[in-house]
Amino acid sequence: MSMHGAPLPPRSCLDRGTRGPTNENEMNAMRAATWHCHGIVALPVAEITDDWLRQAITNEANRRWGRRNGGNSHAR
Repeated sequence: MSMHGAPLPPRSCLDRGTRGPTNENEMNAMRAATWHCHGIVALPVAEITDDWLRQAITNEANRRWGRRNGGNSHAR
C-alpha cells in the first residue's frame, strides 16, 4: 500500500517479487511440459550419470551456444 499522494511502485511483467523462487517440483513440471508440447529436452547435466552421454550433450551445447560462464567446468 502507498500513502495518499505517493507514487505507486513501478509495475512490470518481470516483477519477481510476487512469488517465491521456483522449486524442484515446478521445474520438473516445466521440463515435462516443454518436452510434451515442444519436443525440447531440458536435463540438468549433473543428473546425467553416463559419462559418455553427459560429455556428448555438453559438447553439443558448447558447439551450439558456447561454453558456460561460471559454475563447474565439470558436470560432476
